[in-house]
Amino acid sequence: MLHIIWYLIIGFVAGAIAKFIMHSPHMSIVMTTLLGIVGSIIGGLIARLFSKPAEGTRFHPAGLILSIIGAIIVLFIYGKITG
Repeated sequence: MLHIIWYLIIGFVAGAIAKFIMHSPHMSIVMTTLLGIVGSIIGGLIARLFSKPAEGTRFHPAGLILSIIGAIIVLFIYGKITG
């Protein structure tokens, strides 16, 4: 249960920082958190390109920096799609 709360907190922080960097419009707290969580998944995939995750795990832990980078990538792609 504590992992889920930690994911939500890191997701919100990463999403908020990415929104600030990209100067994106206002989002609700839920959308900001989802942005950060998706950014964390993207950041984990980026980390997987450089090193393999530990045995028995599906995802590479992204950390805050890669979560922010992943969220920025998501916002950039979203901006390109919506115009």
